[in-house]
Amino acid sequence: MLSKAVQDAINDQINKELYSSYLYLAMSAHFESVNLPGLAKWTRVQAQEELGHAMKFYDYIIDRSGRVNFQTVEKPTSEWKTSFEVFSQVYEHEQKVTASIYKVYEVALKENDYATQGMLQWFISEQVEEEKNASEIVAQLEMIEARDTAILMLDHRLGKRGGEG
Repeated sequence: MLSKAVQDAINDQINKELYSSYLYLAMSAHFESVNLPGLAKWTRVQAQEELGHAMKFYDYIIDRSGRVNFQTVEKPTSEWKTSFEVFSQVYEHEQKVTASIYKVYEVALKENDYATQGMLQWFISEQVEEEKNASEIVAQLEMIEARDTAILMLDHRLGKRGGEG
């Protein structure tokens, strides 16, 4: 059984994951409106992934005989000037999500809830990947803004090389 403190922290995290899904869906709609279907697809897939994260937390509360309590999901931003602005926000947002998951972990640690600490390890590893992906996209968009697109084309070509070592 979950302690009230752990249950409340996870319920709060569910809200944050649902907001993340809304935010990425808003970004996808923005990219569709400016005829960038590839960026729209990436952010739409990200929205689905964030919804999946919310459901993992949801299922975990249920599995531990807890109670899921939904909160109002904040309306996300829906207007951006550039793709760089969008992905800068993606990176900042993922850093906030990481910090939020660390807070849930701290509650589980304080409550001696070893099962929740173990479950959260998956999310901690996931956030390392999320931040890495976002920071790489921001760096590539910075290159594009600097008109250094040739290096991106070369990087893409070299990245197709097969084999390890």
